Amino acid sequence: MLQGKSVKYIAILYAILAAFFYGFGAPLSKLLLNHISPYMMSSLLYFGAGFGMLLIVIMNKKQRETSIFKTYHKKDIKYIFLMIILDVIAPILLMLGLLNTTASTASLLNNFEIVFTAIIAMLFFKEVVGRKMWISISLIVVSGVLLTFEDFTGFHISIGALLVLGASLSWGFENNCTRMLSKGNPLYVVILKGFGSGIGSLIIAISLNEIGTIWYYILFALLLGFVSYGLSLYFYISAQRHLGAARTSAYYAIAPFVGSIFSFAILKDQLIIVFTFAFIIMILGTFLAIRENNENAKTENAKTENATP
Repeated sequence: MLQGKSVKYIAILYAILAAFFYGFGAPLSKLLLNHISPYMMSSLLYFGAGFGMLLIVIMNKKQRETSIFKTYHKKDIKYIFLMIILDVIAPILLMLGLLNTTASTASLLNNFEIVFTAIIAMLFFKEVVGRKMWISISLIVVSGVLLTFEDFTGFHISIGALLVLGASLSWGFENNCTRMLSKGNPLYVVILKGFGSGIGSLIIAISLNEIGTIWYYILFALLLGFVSYGLSLYFYISAQRHLGAARTSAYYAIAPFVGSIFSFAILKDQLIIVFTFAFIIMILGTFLAIRENNENAKTENAKTENATP
């Protein structure tokens, strides 16, 4: 079995893979939103993740050795419930945001998930947030302010940007709930997320009579959900086991940049000066977050080695 540094590097790789798979979700979702309502789209993305992970469990005998009912206990119910509720709210806010802003802006604003995840982890789970992380958070906030205002001369705020920020806040809370469940099989966490959040969003879509679309758009949305949500969540949760919520979110921070690049390539989003400045500031903030996480990891490894008899 791999130990020490190998485990850490594999966890980092998982976090980066999670970011890549999630990154291209926003631009492709924006394309599908021309044919599917935001509520139905949210439901299909999570159902795709849930069905995909369930299929992997069914086909892999080793994954079936531990029952989902033996994995989680009574104390985990509150985290499962909160995780599902937040996962109903967040993607709906994101889909609504995508209807009111560009996919590149939405992708970049998703980096606020780092800010919210780190602050919540510090306040509720006592994770350490050091100087570089605070500078990183400040830079990301500045970048977010640039992206939130449509017109600085008239201080017109982008409703789409605010909705994306709301999604990031929801996912910040959800990341920390998920962390409390990461000790179990990550596939089971994704299955719970997929079916729980998928059903919740579907109920909303049905109540608003927004479920009609062509069958092949449904299949494409399910496939996108399997890759962008399912595989992404699986690798993210696997990384959290060894890196913690705040650290995993720092490496995961490349997802918005992946999304922005895909947005320019696929959707031909217009590259404006404000976005360029925000992009550069966001890169610097993300770099500092990763630097601090690497330094904290080295410090913790040194403490562990010194404590070992």
